[in-house]
Amino acid sequence: MNSSRVWTIKYALLNMAYFAAFCTLHAYAAVYLLAHGFTNTEVGILLAVANVVSAVCQPLVAGLIDKPGPLTNKNFIIISVSFIMAGSILLMFVQNNKAVIFLVYALIYMIQFAYQPVMTALCFEYRKAGCDIFYGLARGLGSAGFAVTSAFVGGVVEKSGVSVLLTVNVGTMIVSLIVILMFKKPDAVSTDLINKAADKEVQENGKEAAAGGEAHNNIIEFARIYPAYTLFLLGVICFFFAHNMINDFMIQIIRDLGGAETELGYSNFLQAILELPVMALIGFVLKRISAAKLLLFSGVAFFVKILILIFAKSMVAMYVSQSFQLFAYAVFIPAAAYYVNETMEELDQVKGQAFITSAITVGGVFSNLISGSILDRLGVKPMLVTGTVVCALGVVISFIAFNALKHHSIAGASE
Repeated sequence: MNSSRVWTIKYALLNMAYFAAFCTLHAYAAVYLLAHGFTNTEVGILLAVANVVSAVCQPLVAGLIDKPGPLTNKNFIIISVSFIMAGSILLMFVQNNKAVIFLVYALIYMIQFAYQPVMTALCFEYRKAGCDIFYGLARGLGSAGFAVTSAFVGGVVEKSGVSVLLTVNVGTMIVSLIVILMFKKPDAVSTDLINKAADKEVQENGKEAAAGGEAHNNIIEFARIYPAYTLFLLGVICFFFAHNMINDFMIQIIRDLGGAETELGYSNFLQAILELPVMALIGFVLKRISAAKLLLFSGVAFFVKILILIFAKSMVAMYVSQSFQLFAYAVFIPAAAYYVNETMEELDQVKGQAFITSAITVGGVFSNLISGSILDRLGVKPMLVTGTVVCALGVVISFIAFNALKHHSIAGASE
């Protein structure tokens, strides 16, 4: 088996395990917490706290990883996986103490978000070391892992309860630990292998990433160097305000339409499985359409996705809305990764990935706090109207960012 296939399989397995756990920890968070006596408002507060801590930690962790030292992308993933596994085991023995559940669940929820950008950075780190990884395919298979997990656990949770979610968490973290320990860079990478990896980077990204460069750790300096990206982060917050609103409280939206946990599983399966072909083919799409244009396109899709739900009368409309994941999240995630890799200095790229995830989590903070409160006081439809308005604002902000401000070039010229 050639090296390209081996490394892609390893990275795909890591993504599949990560997103299987992401499904149980994030997509079923409200289901788990509501089953343990939490109100919608309390669920929102817990997720908001976890998102705040995650948003603060991600750039700090990225800054530490960017510096020479023992905290590498691989080591941080090992630490994260170990904590999530330990926390899930602890929750198995804590069934009635809401305070302990709040603290432990918030911690493992936060940790999993914190190492998501590190997963992306790990891929590009190993590619630069000569390990040929097909990022789009591997990330798409991660979504397939989410889809299969959701289809399986939805019905099981409805019949047997939420304890299965913790069992899946532990199992996927064991798989993650085994796979990440298999990530070992070649001791001596040949010049031909490095050149081959570099050529592939040129083909997939449209330009060759420049090695080295200057790190911009000061947030003001970072914003000056990357103005379009920095403003776009505000748009990302708006997009994921709406996206998280749907995902975190999907069970309540589905119950309002007459469904239950089984339908939740089908809905999550649908949106996740549609991500696979897009993410697998995104490298080819990027040869014809810039990452910036794809990011703006994905923002419009986020808007349409939540707009449909305002007028939904049945689960059919819910499934139609979820189908727009094909153009929204499925395009956004790989396009954002490539945009950072194309336009940022090498020493800023982990921070760039982390700021994207931080913006996603900040959107989640506001969404969690506002959505849970609106649900308890006004109901599902007013919540969805709020999300639609915020998402529309994000589209406007992103249009300005990508059409009125310059994009930094790692070659030193603006695009």
